[in-house]
Formats: sequence, C-alpha cells, structure tokens
Amino acid sequence: MRLTKYGHSCVRIERDGAVLVIDPGEFSGREPLDGADAVLVTHEHPDHVDVEAVAEACEKNPSLRVYAHAGTASTLDRLGAAVTTVESGDSFQAAGFEVSAWGGLHAVNHPEIPRVSNLGYLVEGEIYHPGDSFDPPFGAEVGTLFVPVSAPWLKLAEAIEFARAVRPRRAYALHDGVLNERGLKIVNTHLGRLSGTDYAWLPPGTTIN
Repeated sequence: MRLTKYGHSCVRIERDGAVLVIDPGEFSGREPLDGADAVLVTHEHPDHVDVEAVAEACEKNPSLRVYAHAGTASTLDRLGAAVTTVESGDSFQAAGFEVSAWGGLHAVNHPEIPRVSNLGYLVEGEIYHPGDSFDPPFGAEVGTLFVPVSAPWLKLAEAIEFARAVRPRRAYALHDGVLNERGLKIVNTHLGRLSGTDYAWLPPGTTIN
C-alpha cells in the first residue's frame, strides 16, 4: 500500500491502481480526490469533508462511492446514491480495501456543544484513522496509527495515552492543521518521547510505502 498524508486530517491510500481517501476536508484541497474510487468520511465537520470537492469528484467519476455514518449522511445529501451508510462494528469493502468501522461519537468539545456522529476506520487491519475521537479499534494489532495532535476537544496527554493504548508499530500526526511551527515542535517533542512507538509528523503531501 502507498499512503499519502495531506493537510490536517486527510489520508490517501493506494494499492494496485485503487484509491481510497479518508476525510478530504477543506484544509486539504482537491488533489487528494484525483482518481479516487472511494471516500471514507469520519464525520460532518468541514475540516474533514469538503462536500463541494467530493461532489465534483463524483461528477468526474460516477462510480465513486462515499461511506459515512447515518448521522453524517444528511450532510452529504447532494451526493445521492453515491453514499453508503455504515455503523460502528460494520466491516465492508471500499475500493477493494477491507475496512472496519469503530467508535460512534465525536469527542467532547464542551458539555453544551452537542456531539455528532464519528467513526474511526481501520483499513486492511493495518491503518487506523480515528477521526475526531480517541476510540481505539479494540483487539486489533494496528501497524499504522494516525493520532490527533491538536484540537478544541483534546489535550496532548490524551493523544499520548491514545497512542500507548493502541500500541501501533508506528504513529503519524493527524489533525495538525491548526498548529503553527512553535506548537508543532512542542507536540512532536512530547509524542516522540512519550508515545511508546515510532512517531513522526509528515509534511502535507508526504508519501510512504
């Protein structure tokens, strides 16, 4: 598998010509969706799904399929039959990749802010993208974890404990689009020292195999 980390929370996975994109939000531009066969949406917030960009991708490729929680699907109404609803605990194929869905709710921003639906996705039993949550894929031996590092709903200690709980072979920063250079340096220093795994921050557009 070929993995590219785009801005903020967007990850593109490629294998044998098939392209799966997770959370192509407004911080990541249109490029991640070029040639996409399937899209996984963790939740409705615009930094995780740019509905206009996904609609354009569907127009270019009518066979493109989008997978999201039923609670998120109303945000994607304009995509019509392209959308398939999935729930926590479901396993399915997207662009030929084996995917399982975990969690169910966005992390708490504030008690007075309603929580929206959020799914984490485990791809091929190897790559885990939690969206805006710290819900682990219980019992899974995760090879590559994307760990959220900065948001109104988290503190860094929680990100560290999440990485320790999942115990992946490697971890990469996720949800990093709201950090400046100074903040990123602090985050990377602490996660690199305390996460218990091989942690790295990937500049947007970085591709690894």
